[in-house]
Order: sequence, then structure tokens, then C-alpha cells
Amino acid sequence: MPPSPPETCVPAALLDSVRAHVDALGGGEGLFPLPMNGVNVIRAMRHVPANPQLYKPSLCIVLEGLKQIEFGGQSLEYGVMECLIVNMEIAATGSIVGASPQEPFLGMIVELDIDLLRSVLEQLPNTPAPKGHEGPSLFVTRVGDHLADCLVRLVRMAQTPQAIPILFPSVMREISYWLLTGPHGGEICKLVMPETHLERITRAIRLMRENFAQTLRIEQLADVARMSPSSFHQHFKALTLMTPVQFQKQLRLLEARRLMIADAANVTEAAYQVGYESASQFSREYSRAFGMAPKRDVMERKALLVEVGAA
Repeated sequence: MPPSPPETCVPAALLDSVRAHVDALGGGEGLFPLPMNGVNVIRAMRHVPANPQLYKPSLCIVLEGLKQIEFGGQSLEYGVMECLIVNMEIAATGSIVGASPQEPFLGMIVELDIDLLRSVLEQLPNTPAPKGHEGPSLFVTRVGDHLADCLVRLVRMAQTPQAIPILFPSVMREISYWLLTGPHGGEICKLVMPETHLERITRAIRLMRENFAQTLRIEQLADVARMSPSSFHQHFKALTLMTPVQFQKQLRLLEARRLMIADAANVTEAAYQVGYESASQFSREYSRAFGMAPKRDVMERKALLVEVGAA
């Protein structure tokens, strides 16, 4: 019989530094931001139900437990010392499926710096070769020793705030290097190489995100992406698994949810602020997207936030 694969272990230095950061911020569960922009630690002691959201280009690393992401009818699970690499802004549903008081979930999120990735790519002697297929730009990979070492230094840096402006860019630059020279480097470089389909679609998504409450014609979006309308529609759906109309609707609903939870907007106010002309239509589409009516969803999300904050 072939030997069984070795058990995956988290480097003690990484686990200890992340736990120390959580404890320094009061312990319990929830989101524990680091003092550098776009870097967060997450701890959960229970299953966290599916939560639709807009993912930014980022690394989502699991140190303990199990996470799941669903997008366009597909599903990916990733566990200990695995990392979800999100290569473009994409609407998806994430959940923590492996967590308990005895075995909490522990993870990190590190947002990618696109300009830094581009700068590192320009200095590589050989540009990573992109794969020929075109599909959703998110994938799961192992967290190698080099990346784990960078994560340790990121977390420990929080203890020395005065070092962050000097050291943080260099560690993020190193992370960019290991990603671009790693097994998925060819896919990651699509985000920063000029005129790739992914880079062109990303321009259009930026316009949609900045103007989600407006009605944007397909011709406008195609023009920003420098594509014909038919080609734009084809490549947009291949990369996001949504049509442009579906994607903009998701942006509106996510912003409406944020307004109701964070700003205490009522259903009608949120609907009009994100571009709906009919509150009833908004409620129907919200219920289809989130599985329940707006008021109930907001109440449950607020209750969950209170529970997590009090834990």
C-alpha cells in the first residue's frame, strides 16, 4: 500500500503569533484586524452560515478548521494550511463549515496590492505563462514555507506599529513574488498584465462598483473594457459566472444589506439608495439572493454580530 500523506501542520510560530494577536484584542471570536490596511485575522467557534459578499483580490488562509466558497453553482472547500486565492473582484458566498468551541476556526485574509504585483511582475526575468482556459479566477493552493514565513512577520509586525510603514510594503512585495513564481503565477499575472481579458473585465467591474446605483448600458461597459458588446458579455460571464446585469444586481443588494445593517436604513430607504425604483421588487430580489426577506435577514445578521462580539 502507498504510504499515507503526512499530516498537515501549521508552523508553531505562525499559530502562536496569530493566537497572541487575537488574545491581545480581547479574545473570543470575530474579525481581528491588524494595524496594516487589508490584513485581518478571523476566529469562529461555531458554523458561520453562508454569507454572499463581494470578494476582492486577496488571499484567504485557513490555519485551523474548514471554509467553503460557492460561486456560480460551483463549490470549493479549503482547510488547514490551504489558501483560497481570489484573482479578481467576484460575487460569491462564503461560509465557515468546520468550527466548534473545542476546535475553533482560525484564518487570515490578506488583500492583494495590484500595483505592487505589477511592479514585481515587471522585474521578473520570465513572465509566468497563463493557462489557456478562461474561467473564474479563484483557486485553492497549499501555503508553502515561504508564504507562511511572510504571514508570521505580518502578524508580529502589529506589535511594532512604528515599523509598519517601513516593513509592510517589503513583506507584501515578497508575498507578491512568491505568488507570481508559484504554481498559479500564470493565472495571477492575468490580473496585472495589460490587455488580458481578466484585466479588461476588471476595469468594467470597477466602473460598475463605483456606479452601482446607475443604469449602465452594456455598450458603456464594453467600451471601458475595449471589447465589442458581444465579446464583453461572453468574457464577463466566463470569468464571473454571471451576466453583467446579474453582477450589478448583486452589487446593489450587497450595498443595500450593508446600509440596513451598518447605517440602520429601512428597506425602502436602502432600495432607493442603491438604484431600485420599487421597494417591492427590491424585496423580491433580495429574498431570492439571500434566502429570506430583508427585515429578517438583517435581524439575523445583527443578532449574529452581537453574539460574536459578546463571545
